[in-house]
Amino acid sequence: MSRIGKKPVNLPKGVSVKISADNVVSVKGPLGELSQKVDPDIAINLEGDSVVLTRPTDQKRHRSMHGLYRALINNMVIGVSTGWELQQELVGVGYKAEAKGQVLELSLGFSHDIHVLLPSEVKVEAKTERRGNPTITLRSIDKQLIGVVAAKIRSLRKPEPYKGKGIKFVGEVLRRKAGKSASA
Repeated sequence: MSRIGKKPVNLPKGVSVKISADNVVSVKGPLGELSQKVDPDIAINLEGDSVVLTRPTDQKRHRSMHGLYRALINNMVIGVSTGWELQQELVGVGYKAEAKGQVLELSLGFSHDIHVLLPSEVKVEAKTERRGNPTITLRSIDKQLIGVVAAKIRSLRKPEPYKGKGIKFVGEVLRRKAGKSASA
């Protein structure tokens, strides 16, 4: 049994859910509106201030979709009520980040600066504190989109295993390798 799929999605104050005939779930809240098409086999019911998903059988396909769509709807509810935030830090000498509207300008040790154009749904903020690594903060109501954008930024300079230089998520623990050992 899908334990995640059985849990109801509680709706906070100010969030409304609309389910259309062709199984499209629209979630509207104070921060915006998101919609998701749900497989026709999964039944969606609005019970008071919560959304309950049910599946027709215990087939593997139905079990997997049950938990998936419940998680996607829950992420949409959290997104339109509080929003999602991801923080990345640039580790390396001379690494810089500057946000100019929807363009993120990065200096990552290459011979040229890298300009990343972000989607309009993602808000970016870059700050550099004295004696600290530059930090990029991404905010959005769409968890999938913010994850894709963060992965794209990270792919520009992945953290290397010896010194840890590169773009990493705040709080991420990197596996470090030992360098060359001197032969005696």
